[in-house]
Amino acid sequence: MLRLSTSVRCTHSADGAVILDIRQGSMFRFNPTGSRVLELLSAGADEKAIVSSLVEEFSADPATAAADTGEFLTLLREHALLEA
Repeated sequence: MLRLSTSVRCTHSADGAVILDIRQGSMFRFNPTGSRVLELLSAGADEKAIVSSLVEEFSADPATAAADTGEFLTLLREHALLEA
């Protein structure tokens, strides 16, 4: 199960999201789509469910949504914002 790191604090708005990693002292900004992915992760969604939600909510192409979601999750892992 994927989840945001316990050291991450998030705030969401219509413009996207801001994450503060209190352990690393790093701040990250995300667009509305990235914000939605973070919300889905917080709700316990797995990668497949996230892709399905993005396809439905944003009328995204399934292959593009899958590739972009995989890349986004990889970036979250690289910055230690995501735990398995």
